[in-house]
Amino acid sequence: MNASVVDLRYRMKDILKALDRNETVTIMYHGKKKGIITPSSSSNDINILQHPFFGMTADDTEESVETTVDELRNGRY
Repeated sequence: MNASVVDLRYRMKDILKALDRNETVTIMYHGKKKGIITPSSSSNDINILQHPFFGMTADDTEESVETTVDELRNGRY
């Protein structure tokens, strides 16, 4: 779906419906493509058993709890 900047303001309901249909929405400004809105994936749920913090105790790990927490709290880049 193509949408102009004005459509973002006045036709947001249609844009949200398109995202519900898993369509990408291309944002146009003065006839030029400015950006793309993609639908979010709902597969963000991970298995709790696969999480690196699951089952962590002080006596069964090679590295310390502080080191593991620091790795989990790292920035994005």
